Amino acid sequence: MEKLKIAGGYPLNGSVSISGAKNSAVALIPATILAESTVTIEGLPDISDVHILKDLLEEIGGKAEFSEGEMVVDPSQMISMPLPNGKVKKLRASYYLMGAMLGRFKKAVIGLPGGCFLGPRPIDQHIKGFEALGAQVTNEQGAIYLRADELKGARIYLDVVSVGATINIMLAAVLAKGRTIIENAAKEPEIIDVATLLSSMGARIKGAGTDVIRIEGVERLHGCKHQIIPDRIEAGTYLTIGASMGKEVVIDNVIPLHLESLIAKLREMGLHIETSPDQILVVGGQKKLKAVDVKTLVYPGFPTDLQQPLTSLLTLAEGTSVVTDTIYSARFKHIDELRRMGAEIKVEGRSAIITGTNRLQGAKVKASDLRAGAALVTAGLMAEGITEVTGLEHIDRGYSNLEEKLTGLGATIWREKLTEQEIEQLQNS
Repeated sequence: MEKLKIAGGYPLNGSVSISGAKNSAVALIPATILAESTVTIEGLPDISDVHILKDLLEEIGGKAEFSEGEMVVDPSQMISMPLPNGKVKKLRASYYLMGAMLGRFKKAVIGLPGGCFLGPRPIDQHIKGFEALGAQVTNEQGAIYLRADELKGARIYLDVVSVGATINIMLAAVLAKGRTIIENAAKEPEIIDVATLLSSMGARIKGAGTDVIRIEGVERLHGCKHQIIPDRIEAGTYLTIGASMGKEVVIDNVIPLHLESLIAKLREMGLHIETSPDQILVVGGQKKLKAVDVKTLVYPGFPTDLQQPLTSLLTLAEGTSVVTDTIYSARFKHIDELRRMGAEIKVEGRSAIITGTNRLQGAKVKASDLRAGAALVTAGLMAEGITEVTGLEHIDRGYSNLEEKLTGLGATIWREKLTEQEIEQLQNS
């Protein structure tokens, strides 16, 4: 086990290149199961979730090679092997194996997914979609069993807008007989990315990126080559870091359109930001930041995944800010850790009320989930003195080469092995 140490207060300058989208990768990789020949995905982030999914593909008989961001998957020898336990429980997005395996094999056994705990995140809309397509779905001893004689297209209305359910139903429907219509579908860029891959494989999909997606089932899908989109959440994290400690920081390999809600809030805070087709420049440290109110919403609203890093930045703002998370009720676990660093924040229901302070102080803190980890790294870069962050297994799920990228901007950040005493303290905490 390791900890991340950050010497705060150093100004950042230069450029950082954004990796492929984690939230796309975890759906694109399971989607390869649906093809009959080799699929190549380029630009994947080198993160633990990608490696776990590669191992899961190999577990069901696939051949997968991953090197320098490129994964080559030969799905031709895959079988519908049950995956009730093991690595499938290490990440939330393992539920995409349900839709992909159901689509190809008409059956699947997948353990209930793990990942970051952010409060109740039921998969009832996924199950509703699978059942509408003709599958029988049961929960047996902590695993989801899916069975179908055949899948038939259906009209499916999602009761809540869900990225996971939208993608999972797409995966199951592309090989179903007839037309599937998904209404009240999520509109995130990652859904368009998955639809682009499936279309390159021979699927017939219209409307991805709108709230109505139409799918005409086909008999088979073939291999293809696909370039993943940039990670808008990683880009937003570095944009927030640049806003907090940057002189001039350029975010490379980014689609600014995907970050309009964050850019608007940063400009409202008084920051200077310039955009070009694949870059964002943020100029920080010019003047005192203004407090703002933020409410997370489904895309194209403010992303819940960027609420936590922005909370760290708002501790520098003059006045009182209110951050309300309408998506995940338990996404404020980073608040107690920020308080350890001197932040003045209180939580009331789904809102965090932040009173700006002059400076955070370095402290020993623990990441409880992926984006909480990003918030604590952001805070550590802003703070006076040394900050120690544990719980790095969460951060490594979503941020590729974090220390190298931050060091390239001028940060002083490094990893150290935890002592036996520190490991014992963490296990008892």
